[in-house]
Amino acid sequence: MFRNYLYRAFPLVAILLAVSACSNKYKVEGNSSVRSLDGKTLTLKMFNDGEWVAVDSAEVVHGNFKMQGVADSACMVRLYMDDEDIMPIVLERGKITVSISNTELKAGGTLLNNRLYEFIDKRNAIVRQQDDLDRKEARMILEGGNADQVHAQLLQEAADLEREMGDYVKNFIKDNYENVLGPSVFRMMCSTLPYPMMTPDIEDIMRTAPMNFKDNPLVEDFLSAAKENMQLIEEHKRMVDSQAESNRMAAAGSAATGN
Repeated sequence: MFRNYLYRAFPLVAILLAVSACSNKYKVEGNSSVRSLDGKTLTLKMFNDGEWVAVDSAEVVHGNFKMQGVADSACMVRLYMDDEDIMPIVLERGKITVSISNTELKAGGTLLNNRLYEFIDKRNAIVRQQDDLDRKEARMILEGGNADQVHAQLLQEAADLEREMGDYVKNFIKDNYENVLGPSVFRMMCSTLPYPMMTPDIEDIMRTAPMNFKDNPLVEDFLSAAKENMQLIEEHKRMVDSQAESNRMAAAGSAATGN
């Protein structure tokens, strides 16, 4: 009887497993108007244990390429052509559309990819405003503006844009603590620093971050390096202060003895 039950139950288990696998499938459909990509192989790579590992690949044929597979959970990958990093993509279940042209790189069609490229578009718009400030200053002066006043105005605009960028990136990370976008954009933000260090924005992000965000390897590795660097900076500062105090006391002693 028990054996008969197993025989009856097995088809149901098989169906459930098949449905589960189908529900986790990703499908990447891409098109490119860049002629030099035709015949090239594009590869999706994921960063794992300190190196970029190939996840999937496809050849570009007449400007089109397709990839598909199973994504157990959403993960951040990069699209490569040979060793050239082209763009980030969130590999998640569903149909992901990728568009590559000489003027735009875009992925969409799924929740996190839509969210990622909305973020990238907004960030790029702020960067363009920042880049335009020098041209704007020259234009305003040529139109008769007072050079000192124009310069002061644009310094303020630059500070406002810097603050807008910082707040936008920081809030995006906070809104995405619980998915792959939060740690990935956090690491992108940190890559703009000269070396790993704790800044007020990073401290603000970590103040409200959940443990699963702090434990993410992208975040954890940065925090470990930043804390180590901050300790080295503090030790160097103490040594400099100690040496300065020794020099001051030596100078005071020399003055007291008349030497």
